[in-house]
Amino acid sequence: MRMKEMVQRTGVHERLLRYYEQQGLLAPTRLPSGYREYSDADVEAVRRIRSLLTAGLSTTVIAQVLPCVADDSDRLVPTCPDLVRRLQGERQRMTQEIEALQASRAMLDTVLNAAPSALASEHLQGV
Repeated sequence: MRMKEMVQRTGVHERLLRYYEQQGLLAPTRLPSGYREYSDADVEAVRRIRSLLTAGLSTTVIAQVLPCVADDSDRLVPTCPDLVRRLQGERQRMTQEIEALQASRAMLDTVLNAAPSALASEHLQGV
């Protein structure tokens, strides 16, 4: 299938499909004319890519993880021995980022709560 049909079937804009190709996540065949030719396997790969992006993984990590996941109904299942450990590491990284953001938000709350009530009410009127 050509790019237009791929966009229709996946709901992913053609710029993103090209980006996935640049990142090594997709490898459509090229016709002599230069047009990309996608397969049903590429449609499934895009679904996996979107799921892994939603899970918070970068395209760099996805490029390494993608060959090691398979579909099982509506979820992805690890198929390579080291993948679970790798994903646990990614989860820990996310947890640390969340904790850092929560600490930053708490600090910002402290600053906001120290504002005189007149300034706070002025800000609320402007919102």
